[in-house]
Amino acid sequence: MNYNIRGENVEVTPALREYVEKKVGKLERYFDQTPSSDVHVKLQVLNNDQRVEVTIPMPKLLLRAEETHNDMYAAIDLVLEKLERQIRKHKTKVNRKFRQDDSLKYMFKNELEPTLGENPVPDEPQFEDDDIDIVRTKRFDLKPMDAEEAVLQMDMLGHNFFVFSNSVNGGTNVVYKRKDGKYGLIEAE
Repeated sequence: MNYNIRGENVEVTPALREYVEKKVGKLERYFDQTPSSDVHVKLQVLNNDQRVEVTIPMPKLLLRAEETHNDMYAAIDLVLEKLERQIRKHKTKVNRKFRQDDSLKYMFKNELEPTLGENPVPDEPQFEDDDIDIVRTKRFDLKPMDAEEAVLQMDMLGHNFFVFSNSVNGGTNVVYKRKDGKYGLIEAE
């Protein structure tokens, strides 16, 4: 894996760089072959909070996690736990359903260690601003998938909604997380 580690309001010391590479490198044990993808790590200090974001784009899979803690090393450990949970969830749930040769099941090793503790992801902060100001636009290809896979992708990315092309009816759909913890599906007519 190729590491791209950058810091905002913090100097990326050799010790910090080595710790990140050592911890994220442990993810290689989940794969049959060492992934040749880039690992984007953003270390950020905001007031007393230390924030770590890790993004690992891979073929047919995007691993992404972020965590905030008052200690940078603890935040790195927490991000690694989230990434391991994402890999386990993807391996056990998605690949149980999709058994064709093009499936991602051949990317992962068969044995997985059990998770020690599953911590729920805290809700995103709510903004109370009456002005509508679009500050970013994202463009992406809609991948054909069913609603269950879209929910898994949404959870892996840590988002509250996910837009996808429904492989069953061909329409553009949105899955979203409800306040009661369940999921909703929006279908266009």
